Amino acid sequence: MIVEKSMHPDFLSNTYLVADHEGGTGFFVDAGGPVEPLIEAADRLGVTPTHVLLTHHHHDHVCALDALLARWPDLTVMIDDREPFDGQAEPLPERVRIGDLEVRALHTPGHTAGMLALVVDGHVFTGDTLFKNSVGGVRAPGSTSYEDLKRSIMDTLMALPKDTVVHPGHTDPTTIGDEWESNRFIRVWRGLDKEGDAPCTALGEPATLILLGDDYDGGHKAWVRWPDGRDDIVPGSKVRTG
Repeated sequence: MIVEKSMHPDFLSNTYLVADHEGGTGFFVDAGGPVEPLIEAADRLGVTPTHVLLTHHHHDHVCALDALLARWPDLTVMIDDREPFDGQAEPLPERVRIGDLEVRALHTPGHTAGMLALVVDGHVFTGDTLFKNSVGGVRAPGSTSYEDLKRSIMDTLMALPKDTVVHPGHTDPTTIGDEWESNRFIRVWRGLDKEGDAPCTALGEPATLILLGDDYDGGHKAWVRWPDGRDDIVPGSKVRTG
């Protein structure tokens, strides 16, 4: 299997070209751009793309879709039908065969209601649910809840084989095994590390800082607990302590 990646210089969002083999059939995962390097890669490898599989609807993952359709007008665009999407797209089924590859779609709500992870041949494309050393937030448009995000990671993604290569929606790849061992959010969820209890202000409201973890952009992501006992994942830049 072939995987080529292009990362947006501002959004740090990834678009992937996946193909069964040189001269074969391929598909794109997301379309955040820039897609020109992937168009060049498809031409260089002699790959014929037939699909664009979208993990979710956010702008930084779909904004270059028109450029792909301009190059290949017959591409079939697929997305979970729980995602609000203005373009023409078909519902992405649980399994879809593209060339010699079978793609399995896992519903991983939290960051959005219809977020999908795409499993194919020992690889998983996790969208904005799981990143290297971090997790997705639940404050973006269309998000559901902390509980959904935790369940999607711990019950769905962490159930994959530990050597599964993770291709996240932003920045660097990792593996399920590496995140199981070193991701600070997952370590607390596993009971290996303790929750924090520092008072803080989050989004301008009083809260308890459970964990100030890494984020994919070099900043931080915060797990906070509100006075009513609800947990939340918010940008670390929106949290103040002391």
